[in-house]
Amino acid sequence: MKSDPPQPSAAESLPRRPLGLVVQYVAVVLAALLFASPLIYAFFSALKPNDQIFSVPPTLIGDETRWDNFIEVFRFGPFLTYIGNSLMVAVAGTAVVLAVSTTAGYAFGRLRWRGRDAVFVLFLFTLMVPQEVLVVPMFQLMKWFGWVNTPQALILPFAFTAFGTFLMRQFFRGIPYELEEAARVDGAGPLRTFLQIILPLARSAVAVLSVFTFINFWNSYLWPLIVVNDYPYLGTLPIGLATFSGQFGTRWDLQMAASIISMIPTTLIVIALQKHLVRGIATAGIAGR
Repeated sequence: MKSDPPQPSAAESLPRRPLGLVVQYVAVVLAALLFASPLIYAFFSALKPNDQIFSVPPTLIGDETRWDNFIEVFRFGPFLTYIGNSLMVAVAGTAVVLAVSTTAGYAFGRLRWRGRDAVFVLFLFTLMVPQEVLVVPMFQLMKWFGWVNTPQALILPFAFTAFGTFLMRQFFRGIPYELEEAARVDGAGPLRTFLQIILPLARSAVAVLSVFTFINFWNSYLWPLIVVNDYPYLGTLPIGLATFSGQFGTRWDLQMAASIISMIPTTLIVIALQKHLVRGIATAGIAGR
């Protein structure tokens, strides 16, 4: 009578992780720490006294921990006004860009009309023009409209973005055309098909475009500095961060604290839309016909 083969122990039954996988995890952790090191240094610098920011030898933690620096930021100047202005510009600008980019992407990706591809190529050429080249003509245009030193001057010049249109077009082209044909059979026109059929399927791409657009408006410095001179009533957050550097020196401790505070809205948005971001980035760029 044959005996049963010996059963493996609990330790031997566990799956063995290859050494290469462990090395990959370690490399990812080290890379994350490397990229996060400026943020970590800024956070601990915000807790130091101002005279210890550039101490020699450099230290990560100062002799005194000053959590009051995050409160002093709002006492130093109208920092809350700068945050409100940036929030208003970023939210309104994102809404306008989403409306324009989704409709333009639908027109370029789903509708058939003469000269569509040629116009789209010309539209993409605008990606090659840096913003610094457009500053003077945009300012002249805002001056002609009488919009200098107004909120619409901070929003409308960036409503037509080739990046957003290209992103939405690529995603729309990956949606089966049979859905549109079925909608036409039911009597739906192009606008109703876009709003009720196509747009709900593009939530991931819309989330990606929303995050990128919000961050661009939130971090914009050059254009608000040029087109707005009514501070702090129309100044945005990047301009507010520059106010901590003055004629008689720089409050590095408060500037670091203000920088940490300014990262909170964008960080919360990325965390809230993380699932849609991963899905949208993975699918938007590979679609197309």
